Amino acid sequence: MKPWRWIVGLILVAVIAAFAWHWVAEDPGYVLIRLRGTNVQMTVVTAVVLLVVAWAAIAAVVALIRWPFGAMTRRHRRQSRRRLADGLVALVEGRLGSAERDLQRAARYPTLRGPALLAAAEAAERREDTTRALETLDQAAQETPHAARILRARLLRRSGRASEAAALLAPEAGTGSLTPAGWLEFAEASLASNDPRSALRALEPLQKSGELGARAYADIESRVVTAYVSSAPDGASLATLWSQLPKGQRRLSVAIDAYARQAARYGQTMAAMDEIESALRREWSPPLVATYGSMGVEDIDQRLRRAEAWLDTHPNDPVLLTAVARMCVRVKLWGKARPYLERALAIAPMADAWEALGDVNAAEGHLELAQRCYRNALSVANGNAAEPLPEELRSRRIDTRVTAVEERDQHGVPRLSP
Repeated sequence: MKPWRWIVGLILVAVIAAFAWHWVAEDPGYVLIRLRGTNVQMTVVTAVVLLVVAWAAIAAVVALIRWPFGAMTRRHRRQSRRRLADGLVALVEGRLGSAERDLQRAARYPTLRGPALLAAAEAAERREDTTRALETLDQAAQETPHAARILRARLLRRSGRASEAAALLAPEAGTGSLTPAGWLEFAEASLASNDPRSALRALEPLQKSGELGARAYADIESRVVTAYVSSAPDGASLATLWSQLPKGQRRLSVAIDAYARQAARYGQTMAAMDEIESALRREWSPPLVATYGSMGVEDIDQRLRRAEAWLDTHPNDPVLLTAVARMCVRVKLWGKARPYLERALAIAPMADAWEALGDVNAAEGHLELAQRCYRNALSVANGNAAEPLPEELRSRRIDTRVTAVEERDQHGVPRLSP
């Protein structure tokens, strides 16, 4: 409290005391106590003072009597808090047996029982003692029912019983009373049990709560929306659920990728092309470019012309070069595909580019060279280095030097060279 508030408060107390003193001084009152022929006379002020002193004396005697019992309670409380702290530290350090013992002991103190049992159940679950963990959660449910239910659902999901986990949280999800951790676990369990529609319901309350960080929410949102789009059983259902998604979710790169793949699968290539092209106009995305180049042979001439136009602003994008080459392979333009692949491999040796180069060599009759390209594709996919092609098996030398080409950003503006 600020000093001036203390000063004002003291002035008010002094004023009230002055008026009270004058009021009592005019008539201090009269108290008469008669007990077995004995009369005690005093003023009201004196009686009040005696009552206060008597109350203080009685309180002091009671406190003195209760002190030994309070000392034992305080010692129990200190020990329980220390065991809870030691148990949590042991849980973080991975000493799970010690953690569970300390936490079970800490749970003997009533006010620490709920948190200690929850942490003990977590320790038992990490030790893969599912039975022990569930028994501990049964005890914790009496103190912290919501938290125990969420932890039980997490345990069930981790043990491969995702459907049971989702069913456990479904009633509270239906009423919208889940906590942020509950909504997150409900979404994870629904995804694991192949029910993305239920998982989608968790996104709005998770976003409104703001408890998840931006990266964590973006991760769960991407996975849920991708699974939801991929679950469409036919083209009509796909178009319906895509149109019903919020605009922000329809702009997610992974969601657009999943929609484009499903749409191409159901013969809706034009719709897939439109979504990818619109997304790439907003923001360049190599994964979407790769999907654009892998959508079969429908409308491939139009897609090839559009992709070649993108090379003007993204000449050094190996994913785009590989996508253009793959489309050339589909229309049997082997000689046109090879320079794109050679340039892509010179910039970044990717498994897809090696595989596409193998297809080109196989189509041109260079079977041994094609086999080496396929082996390189597998090697790069496994994180190993590609083997150089033997001189006697190459129809032309692959330039592994990155050629200096003007680079442009997504708006076509040239970048300054470093």
